[in-house]
Amino acid sequence: MATTVQTRRLSLTSLREAAGHCQACPLYRRATQTVFGQGRRNARIMLVGEQPGNAEDLQGVPFVGPAGRVLNEALAEAGIDRDDTYVTNVVKHFKWIAVNRRRMHKKPNAREIAACRPWLDQEIAVVKPLILVCLGATAAQALLGPQIRVTKDRGVLMSSPLAPHALATVHPSSILRQQTSDNRHREMARFTDDLRVVARALA
Repeated sequence: MATTVQTRRLSLTSLREAAGHCQACPLYRRATQTVFGQGRRNARIMLVGEQPGNAEDLQGVPFVGPAGRVLNEALAEAGIDRDDTYVTNVVKHFKWIAVNRRRMHKKPNAREIAACRPWLDQEIAVVKPLILVCLGATAAQALLGPQIRVTKDRGVLMSSPLAPHALATVHPSSILRQQTSDNRHREMARFTDDLRVVARALA
């Protein structure tokens, strides 16, 4: 089981330090380090992705790679200050396979997601976000339920026991995977529109 921090000592700093020693699933063996969440304790928005990527694994910070740049651009376009967000992932270690000497993302399984869930629950308990934004199917189904389908339910504020409001949208990496420039522009516009729903709710 994942190590947890006693409630009376619960803080992002203590959680980050404890998570750095987590061996609740085998992913820690091949990851460079634990990639914990980042942001202000009183951030109004919590953005939750699937897992760190290669750049995040090397730097130890979430959303600093190509998907992070897409996210920052969309947040700015939607009128959301990145400083008003806390960003994290469902899984805190990079799961990868080697392809042509590159470390390529591999989707985490249910056991790995469950092993990391206590960390995410404690992040939510500390930050207490007004809006919980799930980036991609893994985060949406882990936090909002297996019935959630991002293609069908994206961009709609919904109730959740985890936060006053929750919203599912695509993971920014899905925009990078689009085959044409036109498709990337279209999907970026849709992603930004989803984040505008968040901005309006804050206003």
